[in-house]
Amino acid sequence: MTPLDRLLDRVTDCFTPDVAKRLVELRPDPDTQARINDLAAKANDGQLSASEEREYSEFVEAIDLVSILQAKARRILAARGM
Repeated sequence: MTPLDRLLDRVTDCFTPDVAKRLVELRPDPDTQARINDLAAKANDGQLSASEEREYSEFVEAIDLVSILQAKARRILAARGM
């Protein structure tokens, strides 16, 4: 288990079933998703400015973290038969 997993397990231990369900369903708002899509397209074309690269990197890190939490929330719900 990685240090991040150990830390996040402490967070997910606090989840109620309702919180876990809401986290699993969490998606970016339309404006944020549009910005991510724009930055991703520019990244694929090698056209990101330095500030856009930092912004995109922050989005990727945040998405990774949320994805880990969502996976842990799914396991909690599955363990409870939900």
